[in-house]
Amino acid sequence: MQPRTLILRAAGVNCEAETAHAFERAGATTDIVHVNQLMQLPRLLEGYQLLAIPGGFSYGDDISAGKILANQFMHHLRDNLHAFRDAGKPIIGICNGFQVLVKTDLLPDPVGDRPGQTATLTNNDSGRYHDRWIRLAVRSRKCVWTKNLGDFDAPMAHGEGKFVPADDATRRALWDEDRIALVYVKPDGSPAGGEWPHNPNGSADDIAGACDATGLVLGMMPHPERFISPLQHPAWTSWASLPEEAAGLAIFRNAVDHARDAVGAGV
Repeated sequence: MQPRTLILRAAGVNCEAETAHAFERAGATTDIVHVNQLMQLPRLLEGYQLLAIPGGFSYGDDISAGKILANQFMHHLRDNLHAFRDAGKPIIGICNGFQVLVKTDLLPDPVGDRPGQTATLTNNDSGRYHDRWIRLAVRSRKCVWTKNLGDFDAPMAHGEGKFVPADDATRRALWDEDRIALVYVKPDGSPAGGEWPHNPNGSADDIAGACDATGLVLGMMPHPERFISPLQHPAWTSWASLPEEAAGLAIFRNAVDHARDAVGAGV
């Protein structure tokens, strides 16, 4: 059985094709569905086992990055998205998709005693858009997407990637509740410590990705769909041997395997 993946599209989203390719390489089938179609028929979600909100600049990032699409989620699709997650189905938001999710109540999800939106993603400390490869380390033990991954490289490309918790109590709770999925690190694996370019945006605690309480919902600023082949890495020609699978593809494969084994549906 191949789990079915719904990849959401909206005006300004531009990574849906790469995201679909990554899921298909990982063993799923994919459909790219416009958010207007989903708002007209929210029950479409019930026929899928995976959901992805890809990168780009949804609605031109007017107001703030991801805010308009997040408002559509909250006003038209909130109950359906919560039901999707509550059915044990994985959700990922990549870059702009991460920005969308944190501006809803899906991610990081209510933290501690604080309900609703508990964090945001705002302008890089540099005030500039950055496009580069960075080093990541897995921190969460519960996130289904990053299972069995160690430190790995990934490309990033964003201007509003600074992760900021609502307050210090929320920041501490995110760690205590195992919600920090990924952090930026230096090439040797040591903490980035907020140092640019290893932390490319100034995120609190070097946070590059977060998950919800279930571990099913992941948001991350770097782009795993752009690293599904070792040949996409800029240093591949200097490697003594190529790995069988790129780290980006492993992220998608983890979720596809989970959907196949735990959700148990597909085509």
